[in-house]
Amino acid sequence: MKLYTTLFSLLLAGGTLCAQTVGEKELNDIKGSFRKDAATKAIQNVLTNDKDIRSNALNREVQGKTDHYFKYRVKVNGITDQKSSGRCWMFTSMNVLRPSIMKKYNLTNFDFSHNYLYFWDMFEKSNLFLENMISTAGKPMDDRDVYYMFQAPVNDGGVWNLYYNLGEKYGVVPKEVMPETAHSNNTNAMVSLINERLRKGGYTIREMAAQGKKAKDLRVEKISVLKDIYRILALCLGEPPTTFTWRYKDKNGEIKELANYTPQQFYKEITPADYSPENYIMIMNDPTREYYKIYDIQNYRNTIEGINWVYLNLPNEDIKQAAIASIKGNEAMYTSSDVGKFFNRETGILDPEMYDYNSLMGVDFSMDKKARILTRQSGSAHAMVLMAVDVDENGNPTKWEFENSWGPQAGHNGYLTFTDKWFDEYIFRVVIHKKYLGEKALKALNQKPILLPMWDYMN
Repeated sequence: MKLYTTLFSLLLAGGTLCAQTVGEKELNDIKGSFRKDAATKAIQNVLTNDKDIRSNALNREVQGKTDHYFKYRVKVNGITDQKSSGRCWMFTSMNVLRPSIMKKYNLTNFDFSHNYLYFWDMFEKSNLFLENMISTAGKPMDDRDVYYMFQAPVNDGGVWNLYYNLGEKYGVVPKEVMPETAHSNNTNAMVSLINERLRKGGYTIREMAAQGKKAKDLRVEKISVLKDIYRILALCLGEPPTTFTWRYKDKNGEIKELANYTPQQFYKEITPADYSPENYIMIMNDPTREYYKIYDIQNYRNTIEGINWVYLNLPNEDIKQAAIASIKGNEAMYTSSDVGKFFNRETGILDPEMYDYNSLMGVDFSMDKKARILTRQSGSAHAMVLMAVDVDENGNPTKWEFENSWGPQAGHNGYLTFTDKWFDEYIFRVVIHKKYLGEKALKALNQKPILLPMWDYMN
């Protein structure tokens, strides 16, 4: 005890401990900074009796200044609802294609079976996880890649390349062919069980490898695990069809039928001829990295043979000009953003000035986009269709519009309007046909991608 007391005294005398701890002097200084003037008392009275900080921070000065009218708007029809699932990337990828399908078959409305593709997405992600367990079996459990993979073997999330991978391999079907189920609409319980089985399977594979088992033996175990995954999916979602017949009524009231189609045939029939990663480019605004460079996030895919998430990093000015050109060309775009930031759910408007937390709390919360990304304060959280823009007299964008997948009751009849300032701060990814990109961006597509780790902060 005497030794510890002596060390403590030495640290105190040297000032090191004083600098680390919050002592009486520091605490008095901090407490003294909270001055209870009349305005502070009023705010304290409000907040101690009302837990809704967001509503109390609503900035009155910007209310009513943003409408829902747009000079340029892609022709879309109908709002979808992903319910309690993380399938926004899948809904958005399909929603971009829906208008052309309605035109092709002369339909009033149309939707895909998201349940069908979700089945194969979860199955393929399970296979990818197990293959990763085999390839990393020699690494320790606390290796960063291994830790990351065991943290969440599979989930609902994704980006556009996952839809492309699945469509190319399994095709797609109309909604009526494989309707939604309770578990496709509410995925948490099923995904939790799948992850439990995958963690067990992954651990078994690692143990087998440690015992000297060959790769072929590990893959026998993998197939055993996948049989259980298939069973869970089939019980909760139903089995996906290999062929189908689709009867529908067109705008003229005529009943028509597509008989004995495979999902792959239907996918080829409804998909644009040039629909590929060579033509549809995922672009990103990531100010933490160099612009006009291509980045490839390792292992971010769902099928072993599929493509990774590869993106071209561009400044917002380039992205906006390309997006305006696409909208004028009547082509909606897959986009993803940090939708929860400064979103007024009642009006369906997103604006970085919508909520004034600085004035309410008397605290400066401001950070630029780069700082928010690096500190994990902001990141891409939700995919939606970008399909409208309004411009001023000089052709500069003032606001934009999303088609969302939260049902018609969310936002402004299912759509969300966001200001151009919000675009700058919270838009991250856009998938766009390369014909709308500028010359400098097109030239950048010829580069070799820079590989990023699977646990990269933009993942």
